[in-house]
Formats: sequence, C-alpha cells, structure tokens
Amino acid sequence: MKPAPFEYVPATSAADAVDALRRFGDEAKVLAGGQSLIPMMALRLARPAALVDINGCGELEDLSETGGALTVGALVRQRELERWARERAPLLAEALRWVAHPPIRNRGTVVGSLVHADPASELPALLLCLDGAVVARRKGGERVIPADKLYVAPLTTSLESDELATAARFTLPPEGAGWGFAEVARRHGDFALVGCAAVLALDAAGVVSHARLGFFGVGPTPARSAAGEAVLIGHEPGPARLAEAARAAAAVLRPDGDLHATAGYRSKVAGTLAERVLAAAVARSRRAA
Repeated sequence: MKPAPFEYVPATSAADAVDALRRFGDEAKVLAGGQSLIPMMALRLARPAALVDINGCGELEDLSETGGALTVGALVRQRELERWARERAPLLAEALRWVAHPPIRNRGTVVGSLVHADPASELPALLLCLDGAVVARRKGGERVIPADKLYVAPLTTSLESDELATAARFTLPPEGAGWGFAEVARRHGDFALVGCAAVLALDAAGVVSHARLGFFGVGPTPARSAAGEAVLIGHEPGPARLAEAARAAAAVLRPDGDLHATAGYRSKVAGTLAERVLAAAVARSRRAA
C-alpha cells in the first residue's frame, strides 16, 4: 500500500521543526529514522497531514557523557549508541543488540524508539531503569520529562503536539554496579513477549545500596518495580533474597493476554527473568568490587 497524501516539511534546525509542529498541531508527525512511522503510514495506520523531517538538524546529533549523565540527541542512531556503549554502558549495548536487526538499528533513532512508546520495546524500560528523561522543546523554551512521567498508554506519551523531543538523558549506573538483561521473543529481532532489566550496586559490606528493576512487554507501558527494589535495598543479595524480590516484582504486574501469550504466561516469565537478571547483576557487581 501507499501512504495517504501528506505535506513534506524539511527542517534545518530544531526551531524550524517546532514552528512546523505548531503550525500543523496534531496533524503532524516527526520523521527521524522512520523505522516505525513509515511502515505505519504505508499501511495507513498513521495518516499525518504533514511529515516534519528533522534529519537536517545537525544540532540534534549529540552523543556525550558528562559527570555520569549520558545525552543522546534525537538523530543518534541505535547502532551508533550500541557501539559507543560497549565499553562505557554495557547494559545499553546489550539491550540494543536485541532491538530488531542491524539494518533497522543503522537507521532507527534512540529517541524515536523512546517516544514511539511501544510497551514491548527495550529502550523505554532502560530509560526507566537508568533514571532517564526526555528533553522536549517547544516555542519559548523546553522541559525535561522524567521517564516515569513520559509513558501514559500504549504508543502514547505525555509529549504535547507542539513539542519536539530533542534528546534523551540516561543516568549511567554507579561505579561498580552490576547489570542484567533478558527477554523472551518468538524470534530474535521480534518484539519481546516479556523482558526485564536490572541495575544493582553493593556497598563495602556487600549490602545492596542501589537497585533498579524494569520490565517491558507486561502491560500498557514499561514498568519499574518499586516493590522488587524495596526487597533488595539494605540487604545482602543471597539467592533467597533475589527470589523474594522477583516474586514481589511479578506479583504487582498486570500484563494483558493476546494471541502470542497469555497474561499468566507473561507473569510467570517476568518472575523468572527478574530472578535471572538480578543474579547476573549481583555477579557483575561482585566481580567489579
């Protein structure tokens, strides 16, 4: 199929793009990598009146780390971050390895995936686990939207129609922290049926001082588990403690069932993956000590 007719608006700066978004309102879509948007347009699941192309906005290509904070501009491709993160942020590198296939990651953008807000996507859950945020620019200024305020429903964020997501910010794990990541999918490159990520740090006494546990594919939005984290903080992470944290985390999830998996299956797998990623995070943290 072919997309419905639309007006093509090439932007040369973020300000240009914001002006176009103000002009067209809800009828506009932003084109960066286009790996989700263009197929949806081809199937006429999306019918924007205008496509605002930001690929000419060189100011949105920033990929930098300052003081433990990683900034990823709206034009940074997933493959670019994957390569950058191998030594500096291996959790991000591992998660990105599971995103579709290399040709898709060569074109798809990190910020685009974040604001597309597919609940089965890896990157939104990582934004939660790494205390991240999205920077949104509009006429007259910008605001920073924390990850826990960004996702409101499947494929829906709190971005306004006249706002352009210009960057994502991730807080890199503390020194010596360990991490774990796992997902279950029908085939490599498919969206996850269930996925889980963890970041965990130990203090000098071997007690958990920092814990983050996130899930994707288990509800309408990515989820960070305060219940699972609370079981870990201030305790030694032995096998029984990790199992208890995984059970607590899975117990409060409310996944939906569909033709790919039942809700019960997703809950069961979420608990299993949580225990595995927590154990991997503990092992990496101990090796780093």
